Amino acid sequence: MTTLLNNYFRLFDASRTDERAMQDLLSLFTPDAEIVLNGTSRTGFDGFMKAFYEYNKDVKHMWDGWVLQTDGSYQTNWAVCGQAADGTVYAKTGIDIARVNEAGQIVYLENVQADKDAFSKYNQ
Repeated sequence: MTTLLNNYFRLFDASRTDERAMQDLLSLFTPDAEIVLNGTSRTGFDGFMKAFYEYNKDVKHMWDGWVLQTDGSYQTNWAVCGQAADGTVYAKTGIDIARVNEAGQIVYLENVQADKDAFSKYNQ
């Protein structure tokens, strides 16, 4: 499962300019996957990706190894640097928590950023 989760970050970064990477990224998730961004839940990862690239020109993730938790989820620390659509650059840190089904697809992904207002524009 950790290979699948590592591919999530690799494909996320590549998906901005590579349509195949975007399709491969979306295929890692069930269509009804629960995506939680700083406490706000939504269904489906594709909608988040469309919104993400409306606000961002480029990103690059670094992450620790995914660690299996006692509840069956996986967790990792991550850092990201990026360039927003307006040209400003940023760096953020946080953790991701993921749950994967028996078919090997992500059914739950929670992004908890150190900056609690980081995703405020996606929550409107």
